[in-house]
Amino acid sequence: MTLYEELKKRGLIAQVTDEAEVSNMINAGKAKFYIGFDCTADSLTAGHFMALTLMKRLQNGGNKPVALIGGGTTMIGDPSGRTDMRKMLTKEDIDHNAECFRRQMEKFIEFGPDKAVMVNNADWLLKLNYVELLREVGACFSVNNMLRAECYKQRMEKGLSFLEFNYMIMQSYDFYHLFKTIGCNMQFGGDDQWSNMLGGTELIRRKLGKDAHCMTITLLTDSNGKKMGKTAGNAVWLDPKKTSPYDFYQYWRNVGDGDVLKCIRMLTFLPVDQIDEMEKWEGGQLNRAKEILARELTELVHGREEAERAEASAKALFGSGEDAEIPTSVLSESDLDADGRIDIISVLVKAGLVPSRSEGRRAVEQGGVTADGEKVTDFRAAFGADELRRGIVVRRGKKAYKKVTL
Repeated sequence: MTLYEELKKRGLIAQVTDEAEVSNMINAGKAKFYIGFDCTADSLTAGHFMALTLMKRLQNGGNKPVALIGGGTTMIGDPSGRTDMRKMLTKEDIDHNAECFRRQMEKFIEFGPDKAVMVNNADWLLKLNYVELLREVGACFSVNNMLRAECYKQRMEKGLSFLEFNYMIMQSYDFYHLFKTIGCNMQFGGDDQWSNMLGGTELIRRKLGKDAHCMTITLLTDSNGKKMGKTAGNAVWLDPKKTSPYDFYQYWRNVGDGDVLKCIRMLTFLPVDQIDEMEKWEGGQLNRAKEILARELTELVHGREEAERAEASAKALFGSGEDAEIPTSVLSESDLDADGRIDIISVLVKAGLVPSRSEGRRAVEQGGVTADGEKVTDFRAAFGADELRRGIVVRRGKKAYKKVTL
């Protein structure tokens, strides 16, 4: 199986220009490709996973990744998939976020001479003269075609700002600049980026001739990681300070039965033949598949030791008796009442397992709360200081857990 065939077998490819040429270049290790990351936060998310693992797969096949940090485009904001305008960030915020992205990407991609490179489009976009850009690039874009682009449709009802309208031109210019300066001949992105990315291919060919060998490929996911069976999105971060390795593990451990093998194909490096065999799994075997998915991805992001610890913690929480680390909420003496106790509803609220006391009471009355494996049926139940010092594992429903200590 060739590398390109493997990408298709894993369900990664959505739309392609010049598929025969794309296939030949990737299989021969001659693709120099870029993927862009607008740095709107100080951490990458689980939604970036497909792009990161794709870069690693292609680099393993001899191809050269270009990780483009969107220091310039982030100052405008991509309207794709948005019904409102993105928050405007300062240059200092963007520079900080870009550095955080760099540190996280280095866990996936090998940077160095004749390996992967990292570039920041602020280095060229912020230097552009507006009138010169209009004359050089603006004439290559049809406003009528731009307004028909999928990336703008959701914004037309509420109003699309002229600022955001320029995003397609900026993104297209990125590919044009990288093609001219470092020989980047291929771009990958989420399926929601197709219109923006075609703009870059068209710009290169209009400026440099129809024989310019530049190719565009979109992945079977959008920029937020949808179409993997769940929205990976902003809630699950790769930074362990924002999402602990345990919570990261649990996120993937809790994917739906119908999604787990799709995620294993797209995101892990398990052999395709092995995954084909797993397609026959059903019932309780799917829980094993979820454990494999969670372990593989946690190890990719946080390393083997953290993955083992997260896996052990999950097993401890489900009653295996292993001594492992579980996400903990620490109470103080001031949280206790005059008798040195705290009621279950206060515990649920302070541990972040419910947003309010009324919802906490409702969860108890509906039988959805346990403490150390025992169902709590009385909302007036309380715990003393000695119990709390030993630690109590409180569970709300099937997916929300905390160890509460004093």
